[in-house]
Amino acid sequence: MPSTITFTQRNIVAGSNNNTLIYQFPSSVNFADHSVAVAQVNMFYSWTNINASPLNNNKFSYTYDTGAGAVNFDVVIPDGVYDIADINNFLQFTMIANGTYLVNDVGQNVYYLEFLLNPTLYAIQINTYPQLTALPVGWTNPSGLGLGSATTNATVTLPANFNLILGFIAGYVTPQPTVPNTVFSVLSTVAPQVQPNPSLFLTMNCIQNIYAIPSSIIYAVTPVTATGTQVADRPYQYSWNKLLSGTYNQLRIQFLGTDLAGINILDPNMTIILLIRDNRVASDIAP
Repeated sequence: MPSTITFTQRNIVAGSNNNTLIYQFPSSVNFADHSVAVAQVNMFYSWTNINASPLNNNKFSYTYDTGAGAVNFDVVIPDGVYDIADINNFLQFTMIANGTYLVNDVGQNVYYLEFLLNPTLYAIQINTYPQLTALPVGWTNPSGLGLGSATTNATVTLPANFNLILGFIAGYVTPQPTVPNTVFSVLSTVAPQVQPNPSLFLTMNCIQNIYAIPSSIIYAVTPVTATGTQVADRPYQYSWNKLLSGTYNQLRIQFLGTDLAGINILDPNMTIILLIRDNRVASDIAP
């Protein structure tokens, strides 16, 4: 029967963003003709879809008329797991911090930019609105920067990498509407990649899979659950990978994104169970 090896939070390498784990054998082990298979992966769907590194997709900017002409403001999103509503909320949070908003007569904040999910068209919609140059009755301008000097729409610029989340070309800038003083709306031109890493590759240090790049890939984890919930992945059939012959004192596994770079996993709670069998005495078994 195969032997079981279990990786848990205790095996995570410090400073690895929870993507690298090492199992230390009590004593050196010789693998002469052995294979390894993933039996089970339990973890939480908590790998970031926006971060400063390695994705470098956490920044965009908007231009707003503060009454003294157009001013460009940067939006820097903290590393985390975001959907489109979350990104829009952070944009509004930043606009409040920059004072680029108004408050209407019923106490609601008024913004001139928004990102919306359009599920019917599988797209992200950007709306820009013409800025007011005078306050309607009952409205307030808390920061003094909310009114424009001319009736123009606020604009947003989507730099490389962040543009992929919304589904636009790199460097896209929303234009002014062809008809002044109207709302401008635009939809994604390509499929949005809100989660750049919908699947994770699991790699192992002592594997040489001649059919995979990199050759250390032994499994792929694809969540079928909501962000923040538990991923319980158990293969229907074991996929055995031949271990390189040699003597080992440890096994090292790592989770990679679809770009084959290490990923940032927020929740360290995980359990990865591997099976190791001696090919000289074992036969294939199914879960």
